[in-house]
Amino acid sequence: MYKLIATITKDIRILTRDKVGLTLMFVMPIILAIVIASIQNSTFKLVNENKIALLLCNKDTGDISKQFSIALEKAGIFQIKKVEAAETDEQIKNRMHAKDAFVAIIIPNSFSEKIAANAKGIADKALHNLGVQQDSQKIVAVKADPVTLYYHPVLQESFRRSIDGAIQGALQLIQSKQVLRSVYSSLNEKELPDSLENQIATNTAPINEIPVSRDGSRNIPNATQHNIPAWTIFAMFFIVISLGSSIVREKTSGSFIRLKTLPTSYLVALASKQLTYLTVTILQAVVIFAIGIWLFPVMGLPKLNIPSDILSLFLVTLICGWCAVSFAICIGVFAQTQEQSNGFGAVSIVLLAAIGGVLVPSFVMPASFRTIMQLSPLHWCLELYYGLFLEGGKLSDIWMNIIPLLAIIILIHVLIVVGLKKKNLI
Repeated sequence: MYKLIATITKDIRILTRDKVGLTLMFVMPIILAIVIASIQNSTFKLVNENKIALLLCNKDTGDISKQFSIALEKAGIFQIKKVEAAETDEQIKNRMHAKDAFVAIIIPNSFSEKIAANAKGIADKALHNLGVQQDSQKIVAVKADPVTLYYHPVLQESFRRSIDGAIQGALQLIQSKQVLRSVYSSLNEKELPDSLENQIATNTAPINEIPVSRDGSRNIPNATQHNIPAWTIFAMFFIVISLGSSIVREKTSGSFIRLKTLPTSYLVALASKQLTYLTVTILQAVVIFAIGIWLFPVMGLPKLNIPSDILSLFLVTLICGWCAVSFAICIGVFAQTQEQSNGFGAVSIVLLAAIGGVLVPSFVMPASFRTIMQLSPLHWCLELYYGLFLEGGKLSDIWMNIIPLLAIIILIHVLIVVGLKKKNLI
């Protein structure tokens, strides 16, 4: 026990001297968590607060085009900037290149006339099929002129689909109203009352959004709940920079050889490093969780909600930290120089984070990555944290994800022992 305590004291002194390593282990993940949580929180609130700038050029003078403009405003995701009808397409494109707006809509000059004629044709056909209108020769199908939509290339496909859906919804709304008015006027020979039109238009079934949680909670997960666990794991595994370099330094300085001449084993040194850096990973989790709880609300970000099962949270943090420490030791054992340890360690963590779902959500990955994703220890760490933070689960709900992570830890330790024996270090 005395040898272990002495070795732990030595490792703590080495760790406190590594200013760069401490910065990477604590400062970098904190900055990442704050920046990315802020960005994603803004993305989640895009519909309510950060609206998309839209240039609206209405070349039509009819009432239907005005109704379309009102429907776009009510969609809630656009900040509409109206431009003069005299502006050309090139002028509008130049304004978009100048980042005046990312989306532009041009309503053609015959928009209202064609929409009204199209609605009347649909209404007449419906009445004819019902036997109300007998003269099918009077039914004329009129195709409405298309609305031109320009979008800036920087918009990603997901945003474009959201924009297109909002515009299609606005178009469908005004077209449905016109068909309804045509049918009503044909049957009653008078205009559809505004009160009845509004009642019909707003008569939709409500949607009750309920997140699927194991504890029955209806708290909708926010950007903080997604990002804090992810970047906590990222911070844990980035101890490879400090721990891997420490092991390489001991190998190149001859510390391993001196240990073989002493009445001790290098396994004691490995146990010391694991305990020391395991404590560091727990401190990382405590610091980042504390930032999510107390600092994020001050910055206007959602507060981190800690799972009710604190014991399971501690156990998951312990296992994830153990895996991160084991991985760092494995890198240090096989690396020949500190440059190799730092370079390969950093790149491998980024790659494992990418395929593990930390950088990109796992559900959007192609099917070909699903098998590769399960080889990443960060994937199983993330599944454990998400099971607690997002799903409200307990230890009995996430233990199936602990088994693969423990298997990976055992495999890493086997590689460590093989590497040490191959280099005649034990």
